[in-house]
Amino acid sequence: MNSVQVTQERLMQVLLAPQISEKATYIADKNEQVIFRVVPDATKPEIKAAVELLFKVEVDNVQVANVKGKSKRAGKFIGKRKDWKKAYVCLKPGQEISFVAGE
Repeated sequence: MNSVQVTQERLMQVLLAPQISEKATYIADKNEQVIFRVVPDATKPEIKAAVELLFKVEVDNVQVANVKGKSKRAGKFIGKRKDWKKAYVCLKPGQEISFVAGE
């Protein structure tokens, strides 16, 4: 029973934010997929369970991409943004997640 609570807590922390962009909107309309920014050590089963738990939808499959951070420069100093991970969550037919405020 104790491991179930730890799993619930972990699932609540896996998803960081939805990725809202033109590409994400196009993918959502065409392929019934939603893109999320996730923690770098998240696994596909964790992401699937987290989406099903938080949004009460059925997930078909999950694809994961590691995004490399950009190199940035300010004068003579060179820095680098953090690497991050995004997940393409494919929903089963008839399922939908809406991020519009007021619903």
